[in-house]
Amino acid sequence: MSKQIQLNQEQTRILSIDFFRGLTMFLLIGESTRLYEHISTIKNSSFMQFLGTQLSHHEWNGLHFWDLIQPFFMFIVGVAIPFAVANRIKKGDTDKMILYHAIKRALLLLFLGWALYCVGPGKIVFRFQNVLAQLSVTYLIAFLIMKKSFSFQLIFTLIILLLTDLAYRFFPVENFNHPWEAYQNLGAWVNNKIEGVDKASIWASLNAIPTTAHTVWGVLFGQLLMSTRTVKQKIQIMVIAGIAGLIIGYSLDLLSITPIIKKIATASFVFASGGWAILALAFCYWIIDVKKLFTKGSVFFMIVGMNCIIIYLFFEVAGADFVSRLFIPFTTALFSCGGELTIEIMTSLATWAALWYMCYWLYKNRIFIKI
Repeated sequence: MSKQIQLNQEQTRILSIDFFRGLTMFLLIGESTRLYEHISTIKNSSFMQFLGTQLSHHEWNGLHFWDLIQPFFMFIVGVAIPFAVANRIKKGDTDKMILYHAIKRALLLLFLGWALYCVGPGKIVFRFQNVLAQLSVTYLIAFLIMKKSFSFQLIFTLIILLLTDLAYRFFPVENFNHPWEAYQNLGAWVNNKIEGVDKASIWASLNAIPTTAHTVWGVLFGQLLMSTRTVKQKIQIMVIAGIAGLIIGYSLDLLSITPIIKKIATASFVFASGGWAILALAFCYWIIDVKKLFTKGSVFFMIVGMNCIIIYLFFEVAGADFVSRLFIPFTTALFSCGGELTIEIMTSLATWAALWYMCYWLYKNRIFIKI
């Protein structure tokens, strides 16, 4: 990959991209039903305790499976960008029209991300912690440098990770000079300034800068999948890159250079989560597009990915809570003999199924709400 990847404009649709995006959103829907919280409270089952732990964010320094979900989504958005641009070119859109669409989409993502923060407090809050607000930044940057060479894009991401790491260590902010401690770092200082309080969210709005790497890397591997390289070469490159990301990320943590902390998106976290995202894409591509396994079953998840933004907005504005209240009388009547926890779990499962069916109904009626 020392030269710019040659794109094949006749590339057929790669189903693993739709599957990857759909599976990520399906898991996010599961979280909105509070099923994972209920699982973690199951006693006398070490497996359920482990599962519940992995389906929740790590408290600070470390990495759980759930910490990978947002990077996965931001990465797969990047993967889809070259395909979307190629489709627009095929339809006759000019470069100016495509740029206008990208800017409009980024602004709409930013508006929706900010709007979610205004629903609860009922006042305007400018924050970048949720995936839509962060994606507005990472998507636009990834789009703007997409036509640059592979080397340029890769070096660009390495530079922003290095500069962010150095800023956490050396940026002169009084009383916030402990880079890897909660509420005592540069990210916390920025949060406090933005939100106007003394102890704002532990999730840093500054994360939109280092996590740009996830979306840019997604673009690179989207270009790889569209290239004329052989299937074997594509998988080899993805596997090598994914393993390299894991080695770099975990080494930085184990050697006590930069700890893996999702809540402030440290460089080690970005490398490690990026490595897992690349390996996950390679596995999905090999299983679905190369081996043609699970192609029918993957449709179950693809359906969710077709309207990922609208379903995300729905459950973020308490849509899942509303749906769950509709099921509570029935699950209480049917499963009361199993106790309160059983009722909660069955309510969550019913809500999850209902939210999936909403996506299926939209899909069946060819309604695709995109921005």
